[in-house]
Amino acid sequence: MNLIITCQRNLEELTISEIQNILERLGDTDAIIEKTIFSGIIQIKTKLDNMKIIEGFKEIIEDEPWLIKYCSRIIPIQEECESKLDEIRNKVIGLSNIIKKNDTYRITIEKRQSSLHNKEIISKIADSLSNKVSLENSDWEIIIQILRNKTGISIIPPNSILSVHKEKRIDLD
Repeated sequence: MNLIITCQRNLEELTISEIQNILERLGDTDAIIEKTIFSGIIQIKTKLDNMKIIEGFKEIIEDEPWLIKYCSRIIPIQEECESKLDEIRNKVIGLSNIIKKNDTYRITIEKRQSSLHNKEIISKIADSLSNKVSLENSDWEIIIQILRNKTGISIIPPNSILSVHKEKRIDLD
């Protein structure tokens, strides 16, 4: 999985069609798009760079906003692992080479059906990184998406998760 897309509950099938059309427009006719066991959450495996997909979505919102009706948020995923504390920490450490010496970061966790505690995850990651944390104005955002026994992880610039509704409002201004 290299993207998670959220939508309203019970609109997964319509969202999957919408995603398929958009990914085909962006150049991937073979993407694997699947509902998860969670209402309103779809996982995607695409050959396209996930940050380019987000840019593609932004361009479509700007030029043809009516084409995106069902997608709510597009979350890029760079790594995937089992939902175990050490595995999550190891994947974050593996991705953390993009964080420069004086850069700051924040950790954002969304978890569904997991017994892991946010504080445990944050402590384990923070203890492994020498950089400072900045909740207000960070250089990087460490995204942890826990879907029961599977976790998606990314280290991305702040505000890289695309909120379709916010983006549409920005375009109205």
